[in-house]
Amino acid sequence: MVISFLRGFCRSIDALVKGCGKLASLLMPLLALVVAFEVFSRYVLNSPTIWAFDLSLFMFGYIAALGGAHAQQNRAHINVDILYLQVSHKTRSVFNLISYALGIFFLVLIVYMCFGKYEEALEFDYRRQSEWAPPMFHFWVMMCVAGGLFIGQLCRDMLAELFFLVTGRPLLEEVAHGH
Repeated sequence: MVISFLRGFCRSIDALVKGCGKLASLLMPLLALVVAFEVFSRYVLNSPTIWAFDLSLFMFGYIAALGGAHAQQNRAHINVDILYLQVSHKTRSVFNLISYALGIFFLVLIVYMCFGKYEEALEFDYRRQSEWAPPMFHFWVMMCVAGGLFIGQLCRDMLAELFFLVTGRPLLEEVAHGH
């Protein structure tokens, strides 16, 4: 029963992170359209927009931040392979647990700081210092969500590594080919 709960938890995190990663990836074509429209407007119509630069910054920030957990899920982050690949699977699991714990620690700090920035942005109506001057609160909300997703993914990965260290078996089949 505990194992089925752990597997269900891990699959839920996987689905949530994958879904958010896919949604964030949908912003890429929109970002390209905004940039293309600004280039057209500026150089062909000789009438630059006041909003395209700010909007493209926000969209790029959303894509990069929300993509972090998805990159972790796909094992796309940097690893020191020269050492990592020379040790046993169990030693790699220990390395991963240390890395994940450090990642969670720093992400909790980031989420905490971003939530404070969100509160300030609402209280003082912080805006980008530009001609368009859009509000900033949404950016800090997104950073909290992105950090929470990343923390969730790292917790899921820690559970899978701990399960492997204790039982010698992968918790989910996907974990087996991820190492």
